[in-house]
Amino acid sequence: MCQIFIRADPELYVMRSRSMRLRGVATSIRLENQFWDVLEEIGARDGLTLPRLISKLYDELAEAGGGDGTHLLPANFTSFLRVCCGRYMALQLAGAIPADTRVAISSLDAERVLAAERPRSAANQVA
Repeated sequence: MCQIFIRADPELYVMRSRSMRLRGVATSIRLENQFWDVLEEIGARDGLTLPRLISKLYDELAEAGGGDGTHLLPANFTSFLRVCCGRYMALQLAGAIPADTRVAISSLDAERVLAAERPRSAANQVA
């Protein structure tokens, strides 16, 4: 089993930092190359550059928090981005997000996509 994972191209797990502005504040985000690749794919589906996608995710997450715009901002935004990548790939495997990267994420019915995702509590229950 482990050979499947340990024989991966080492470039996939090399960390890389990228500098960008989030809400006017210069910051640096450090992720493994594989996550940068997935984020680039997600952004490309909607014609967004990588910095624009990350800024959009940050802004929408803050706005979803309500009045002061900070309720939903995670303490570790890079962890949020990694989870976004994992969910994107899992939703593709579940068929909720088309594998055809020409289909824009923004064109999908969010409620239908989310319905395909099992709640974490249900996934952890033993039958």
